[in-house]
Amino acid sequence: MSETDDPRDLVLTRLIPAPRRALWRAWTEPELVKRWFAPKPYTTPVAELDVRPGGSNLIVMRSPEGQDLPNRGVYLEVVPDARLVVTDAYTSAWMPSEKPFLTVILTFTDEAGGTRYTARARHWTLEDRERHAAMGFEQGWGICADQLTEVVQGLG
Repeated sequence: MSETDDPRDLVLTRLIPAPRRALWRAWTEPELVKRWFAPKPYTTPVAELDVRPGGSNLIVMRSPEGQDLPNRGVYLEVVPDARLVVTDAYTSAWMPSEKPFLTVILTFTDEAGGTRYTARARHWTLEDRERHAAMGFEQGWGICADQLTEVVQGLG
């Protein structure tokens, strides 16, 4: 089965009018992540990133009511300006998480007009995929992609 046809996947793809380097920076520089990661009106007050294979991250989304939603993960693959793979199966230092939910596979590919941005959320089970879809994957990740596009417009 190829990376593109797993039934556990939810996929968002966009042509973003910016260079791959700008999208890479927006995913790997904490101050940039804070500007777009959570769908408004949510915010991202915390972004701690150790972007290297085996490095961990902590990204906290905050609801308008002040509830913090921490997202912890470990980077599995890091190919600068091209590919980033992170999973919540581990929290840090290869410590298993309480309940793995997904692995995010990001690709940045040159295309006429900018960068083909593909964010693939690969879930551990079909039930997890369906739950994520019902939580509003398409809308939430779409809003974040719009916010990401705004942030990268001025980056190189």
